[in-house]
Amino acid sequence: MAFRDLVILCLFLSFSKVFGSEIQNSVRFPLVISTWPFLDAVRAAWMAVDSGLSAVDSVVEGCSTCEVLRCDSTVGPGGSPDENGETTLDAMIMDGVITSHIFLTTMEVGAVGSMRYVKDGIKAAKLVMQHTKHTFLVGDQASSFAISMGLPGPTDLSSPESTQKWIKWKEEHCQPNFRKDVMPVKTCGPYHLKNLLLNSNLAGTCLGGPRLSGSSHIGLHNHDTISMAVIDETGHIAVGTSTNGATFKIPGRVGDGPIAGSSAYADSDIGACGATGDGDIMMRFLPCYQVVESMRLGMEPRVAAKDAISRITRKFPEFIGAIFAVNKRGVHAGACHGWTFQYSVKNPTMKDVEVFTVLP
Repeated sequence: MAFRDLVILCLFLSFSKVFGSEIQNSVRFPLVISTWPFLDAVRAAWMAVDSGLSAVDSVVEGCSTCEVLRCDSTVGPGGSPDENGETTLDAMIMDGVITSHIFLTTMEVGAVGSMRYVKDGIKAAKLVMQHTKHTFLVGDQASSFAISMGLPGPTDLSSPESTQKWIKWKEEHCQPNFRKDVMPVKTCGPYHLKNLLLNSNLAGTCLGGPRLSGSSHIGLHNHDTISMAVIDETGHIAVGTSTNGATFKIPGRVGDGPIAGSSAYADSDIGACGATGDGDIMMRFLPCYQVVESMRLGMEPRVAAKDAISRITRKFPEFIGAIFAVNKRGVHAGACHGWTFQYSVKNPTMKDVEVFTVLP
């Protein structure tokens, strides 16, 4: 071999080593990412995906762990009571696999909303995805389906803590609540439309009272969701969410937790997104769908997340919420408004789960 050829070969090997390492380090799979410092949930999902389980099954492991641990008292049974003192669950799972293989389904979603008497929200959502041609089941029928498919129940989803919280709220005249433009204002109901009260010629009734706008009584410990994304070692992506909703919500309320595109979204060709915050506002904008589509158009995760949040805050300046975004290369970022947000990540380069803080 000529000296010149030897030099060229050495330069090529050095070039390949440097840039090959950079490419390899940019793809850090498996990867688990979740809203908030729900460390045990992320560890559970990591153990599952690192042992070879699919992204979908790993999401179930992670979210189920949060349900058992009652993360922030806003996930799983025994948490946020509604106006009647009852806890109900919302959950969703989405398989972001995109493939032309005839035996694999694509972009499947399973969700349950306002589910009573069954404590396993994420597992119920997975059953909907895998064993029905539907996407979303709600209420008592969702409960009946989940039990018929083998999940434990019926079970009382309240706890001594949630019951005591509800009793205290009742003693404080059911304030704050999610009612607006109704009478009476400062008691626990029954509630009526104002014009009905006017037509009844009731005397001594005050028509004033505060109106709660936007996210004015949404906070970290009364309204929250675990939203999790997992990328397995093959690059397939799944997302899932679980929540017991807003504290003292109106019975029957379903937040954005089980809404694909709002609380979470995944496309294995592009990436994934998870969200938390005021779901009644967020579901009007489908921020996670927006994030994934923005990344599809070439935006980096940081820019896509900020853009999705800004689309909401331009219309609702008092909005409180947050987003994490991760692309198919494993690059992740977050954005938030109205509170300081933290999200958790585990990939092969980390000794343990790492928590990232995002300022509003």
